[in-house]
Amino acid sequence: MDIATLAFSALYQFGDAFAFLVLSACGLAVIFGMMGVINLAHGEFIMCGAYVTASTAHVGLPLPLAILSGAIVAALVGALVELVVIRHLYDRPLDTIVATWGLSLIATQGTLIMVGSTMAGVGTPFGSFQVGAYSYSIYRLVLFASALGVLGGLYALFNWTRFGVLARATIQVPHMAAALGVDTRLIYSLTFACGAGLAGLAGGLYAPTMTLVPTMGATFIMEAFVTVVIGGADVFLGTAPAGAVLAVVKSGLTSWQGQLFGQIGLLVAVIIVVRILPKGISGFLLRERT
Repeated sequence: MDIATLAFSALYQFGDAFAFLVLSACGLAVIFGMMGVINLAHGEFIMCGAYVTASTAHVGLPLPLAILSGAIVAALVGALVELVVIRHLYDRPLDTIVATWGLSLIATQGTLIMVGSTMAGVGTPFGSFQVGAYSYSIYRLVLFASALGVLGGLYALFNWTRFGVLARATIQVPHMAAALGVDTRLIYSLTFACGAGLAGLAGGLYAPTMTLVPTMGATFIMEAFVTVVIGGADVFLGTAPAGAVLAVVKSGLTSWQGQLFGQIGLLVAVIIVVRILPKGISGFLLRERT
């Protein structure tokens, strides 16, 4: 293998790992990073998006619209969960952990009972291309571009729109926002629905690449939490560099010793980063600015 082919292979694996980490983490970054809700049902929102995407694709909906429908349904389910369960637990973080864990079990077992142990998947679109002796999926490049698009869209939504300003104000100083006439309950509900919708979008985007089973959310949740924890409190400043750092670790170790070492490397990386940077990458970047 020549140097150019080896370099492209490394970049491709980095992009693939970066896309998976960022798309997995964005919904959790909003719910856990911004709202402080430890959402152990995050993987089930991803599963919801994947299942809705596959179901709508099977009835003839074009794949982009099927993915969008998966994100919308996950957002609606998230709004319902926030209204019925999470709204009463914002000041009780330990209860939130138990409640979302229970929801994850209900969703997993309910899907297993109603849909079965597996669901027919969606074929990976766009085919492949070849570099040297190896072929690469074009759809993986689409996932990388989607990750960058989601990061840009989130930044724009929460920094350049009225909803984003109200959401950040409500989450940071809720009593002051309420005193100024902001409907804080509505803002909390919409923000939680946004996080759930992003999780559903991740599930929809990865539906063509995975086996659809009720426990598929477990594939995402560990890496999502690791990315958000390393990113730190400022989700818009920390998620992208955290994804990049972890993608280098994961892709490098996976190509060297296999997937198991890649997973171990992620856990070791989060221990090291949290020990050196207790406030995460975003805390370090904000400290350097001041």
